[in-house]
Amino acid sequence: MKLYLLTALITALITCGFSFVVWRVALRFKWYPAVRERDVHTRPTPRLGGVAMLLGIVAVLLLSRFVGFFDIFWAEPRVVWSVLAATLLIAFVGLADDIWDLDWFLKLGAQFIAAAIIAVGGGVQIYALPINGITLFSSGMSICLTMFAIVVVMNAVNFIDGLDGLVAGVCLIANGVFFIYSYLLVRDAGATSYANLGTFLAVVLVGACAGFLPINWNPARMFMGDTGALVVGLLMATSAIAITGQLPPAALDQDLTGRSQIIGTLIPILLPLIVVGLPLADFGMAIIRRTSRGKSPFSPDREHLHHRMIDRGHTVRQAVLVFYALSAIASLTMLMMYIFTGQDWFGRHWFGEYWIAVAYGVIGFAACLVLAIVPAKPPRSVPEAVKGS
Repeated sequence: MKLYLLTALITALITCGFSFVVWRVALRFKWYPAVRERDVHTRPTPRLGGVAMLLGIVAVLLLSRFVGFFDIFWAEPRVVWSVLAATLLIAFVGLADDIWDLDWFLKLGAQFIAAAIIAVGGGVQIYALPINGITLFSSGMSICLTMFAIVVVMNAVNFIDGLDGLVAGVCLIANGVFFIYSYLLVRDAGATSYANLGTFLAVVLVGACAGFLPINWNPARMFMGDTGALVVGLLMATSAIAITGQLPPAALDQDLTGRSQIIGTLIPILLPLIVVGLPLADFGMAIIRRTSRGKSPFSPDREHLHHRMIDRGHTVRQAVLVFYALSAIASLTMLMMYIFTGQDWFGRHWFGEYWIAVAYGVIGFAACLVLAIVPAKPPRSVPEAVKGS
């Protein structure tokens, strides 16, 4: 645990340092786009924050090669190099989009190529679904499902990149909770080592988001852009698949983990979905909204959940904090359901007490929705400090 926390701290420091360097360089050479018609911010702001996050992530990933604790996932270097190659590819595409506004079809194609590099080149695939021991026997089905999951998460994260600090904070919370869950899951499954690629990527993302947040907090001096959002989404999906998609169904049996089999088989599927539940919900509504109007599902608009909160009179910081709370409550509810369905020191089962977590989640989620829906004051015609996505 200490080494993982040190990894997060080092990633945060490196990312924070690179963030201010990239910001100063971008201002010096005017590397920022003009304000577009769909944007609502009035001051040109650099969108190169993703470059700083990428540098921090890559630096720590390469440094891990020299730490004996992480030798277990470097034992198959093709996996790590494939993840790195896919990350660099999607970062390059995101950077090009931040500068030139690429066609959405070209971006989508590049996302599938990056997903294929991880699924085919690295072998990080969804081999089993831990529901009644379902195993994907077809390699083609496994590859297709993996690629689809990675692309969906990438776009879901990118779709909520609309308020100062929103993506960085939500992903910080989501990956922090997923790190704790994966650490507990590996422990309960009786693994000989706590080191694995999925947990490592989760904690690195925690550090990268934490390091970038100071310069991205409202009023933001720099946005992460598609470069950062796509990289974070790619690695979030890879982390979840590396932990839950390759875990044998038998490893979640009550005899091995000490947890309830019902909850134990559902959490590995639900938690990765819940931690990106907010982006996925916004992503789904945007697709329905745009296609119903005869537009491309990737055509930009200003009708995301966060934009609607701003229109209801909430400040940027108020809206962001509500989304932070929603993400924390949703992900922590699932984590508590896993923790509360086990055995105590006397071998007594806690099955049934997971309803404590459910009640906590329902009440908290309802409270956040009230905060989000009730207007704070008369809506403003022109939102302030918002980046259109």
